[in-house]
Amino acid sequence: MMARAFIGVGSNVDPERNVLLGIQRLAQHVRVAGVSTVYRTAPIGRPEQADYYNCVVAVETALPPLELSRLLHEIERELGRLRTDDRYAARCIDLDLIVYDDLVLNFAELKVPDPDILTRAFLAAGLCELAPTLVLPDSGRSVRAIAAELQTSGLTPLPSYTTRLREVVRQIEPRT
Repeated sequence: MMARAFIGVGSNVDPERNVLLGIQRLAQHVRVAGVSTVYRTAPIGRPEQADYYNCVVAVETALPPLELSRLLHEIERELGRLRTDDRYAARCIDLDLIVYDDLVLNFAELKVPDPDILTRAFLAAGLCELAPTLVLPDSGRSVRAIAAELQTSGLTPLPSYTTRLREVVRQIEPRT
């Protein structure tokens, strides 16, 4: 049985290249059902860093949540990311499982729905774009309401990059 999941994608090290590569690698393992608008955003906690490209990807997968999360970390490693304790370190790619069907998980290595949805406008806006009627199973709050409450003035949409990204992803067939 296929599950519907949402992945937060971000990069501030050669982001135009790395967001595309991350999603291409992901699409080789799961069915990419949609890609939200990509936004350029200022880095959180590190104003000296380069801006991020952020988006949300909807996928359909037979992988259970912990295996999907491991796959995301494997793709990050393949693209050169070394995870550290520095939550705000620059990164070539960041792939996070943020929603998985209507599951609520609270493990040390994985929290679903991701609590950052409540505070990061690019996550809420991307989710709202891909699944406007989605209600988070842990809080019962709709992503539409969450997105409406968050400050979006720091989100700069990148429409031509988004279109190009969607065109590339449409041409990829998943291996599994």
